[in-house]
Amino acid sequence: MRWSDASKEMLVGAIAGLGGSLVYAISMTGLDLLPSFTQVIRLDSSVAGFIVILVVGTLVGMGLSVLLWYQRSGVGETLTWAIVYSIFWWYLGPLTLQPLFQGDNLTWDVASAQSAFPIFLGHVVYGSSTGLFLVVLRTKDRLWSQTRTFGAGDLVRGGLAGTMAAGLLGASLSSQDQLVMFAQGMPKDSLLAAWLVTIVIGIVAGVGYAAVYPKISDGAGAGLIRGAVYGFFWWVIAVLTLVPLLTGDGLAWSLEEVRVAFPTFLGYLLFGAAIALFYQWLGGLVSLLFSDMVGRGNEEGVGTQGIRIISRSVVAGLAGGFIFSLIMLQIDFFPNVADLVRSDSEVAGFFVHFGIATAIGTSFGLLFRRQSYDVGSALGWGVSYGFFWSVLGPLTLMPIFLGSTPQWSVEAASTAFPNMIGHLAYGAGLGIAFYLLEARYSPWWITRTELQAQRVQHRKEQLVTSSPALWTQVILVGLTLMVLLGDPELAAAPGYLK
Repeated sequence: MRWSDASKEMLVGAIAGLGGSLVYAISMTGLDLLPSFTQVIRLDSSVAGFIVILVVGTLVGMGLSVLLWYQRSGVGETLTWAIVYSIFWWYLGPLTLQPLFQGDNLTWDVASAQSAFPIFLGHVVYGSSTGLFLVVLRTKDRLWSQTRTFGAGDLVRGGLAGTMAAGLLGASLSSQDQLVMFAQGMPKDSLLAAWLVTIVIGIVAGVGYAAVYPKISDGAGAGLIRGAVYGFFWWVIAVLTLVPLLTGDGLAWSLEEVRVAFPTFLGYLLFGAAIALFYQWLGGLVSLLFSDMVGRGNEEGVGTQGIRIISRSVVAGLAGGFIFSLIMLQIDFFPNVADLVRSDSEVAGFFVHFGIATAIGTSFGLLFRRQSYDVGSALGWGVSYGFFWSVLGPLTLMPIFLGSTPQWSVEAASTAFPNMIGHLAYGAGLGIAFYLLEARYSPWWITRTELQAQRVQHRKEQLVTSSPALWTQVILVGLTLMVLLGDPELAAAPGYLK
């Protein structure tokens, strides 16, 4: 990058960072946390804290803009990277640099992270605000001139996808008596009002998704992970921020309020994933009905491709299931799985487990084919998909199959936490095994024509640009889950998880 380009990027980033830090500082004012930002300079002043936030936020924004200059990022990727970057600064700032500058020890423990959790949410808001400002400031830049914009059809499709996803979210929360929380403080404190709020959020979130990701060219699997990340963003913005502000309760950013709203945390992860999948499937339906493009004749038929993908997926699912079974043996979870077939036998649980592992592996192959270009990317997609199933499986589908309702409480998630670790290990084995089989028998990155080479190169550039941000944010969401599940009284005990 030339010095003139770097100067321009730093100026753009400074303006965007200043705008994001203004939003951040205002939120900290509402929580009466501004004096905590001046402890390093030995002051106890809200005004000084406001100024410190503006200065630091401007500098952080400059760094974000320079880093993104090297990325061929669209609007959605810019927002994702901005949030990841701001969360990184939460770990680096309040939990690392600030105590060191004050002459204290590092605060890398659960109790300290819980006490700083409102600041974590502030960093999410700062990152999203700074990312939006960057998007606006770069609208006339060469980087954005290559980005396809959205049309009325995309917005309609997004609104429809959001409405359907909101229906699933509302039904799930209603079955757990959690939906009515959206109507608390409103003139008509009723279930109908809660449903209306949920549908409105769904429509706005769906339209927003269409505006951020108008033309999606990667697979449904990438969209699912992207949607889960998008759902986390909406959980912070809607449940913890906008709805409490509109009802006059103020920001719901304290640890106690967040733990009360925890069922919506898991619900919104699935809500965002549903928006992404519905949006992509509706687009595929429109293309199927109205597109006049003819498929390339030199490719295998759909049936042949499907058989090959499923066979590789089954093998990969069994490999991941074997890794998962080692963890399940340690936590004695096979009898729980056997409940699905009305048995308490470990042997029955073993066979049911491998049947489920095979089914999930098959879905992975169908969703994530041609998404991994090396072992690292395969690991990223696999772990992300494993985390998604740790929410969808033991906390959602398994209780439903046993005749109950989704179990999205803090207590249920805490109990299932070892199971989540097993899902992450399963996803890692699944992703790597599927990639090795795909690389051996059907390497999509090896081309025969110049046109195919151009398409593959564009696809690899897109994956390299957007995928690491998604994987990183999924990991950060998992770390956030650990903080939320920690017992506040136990976390305050000396030596707890230090």
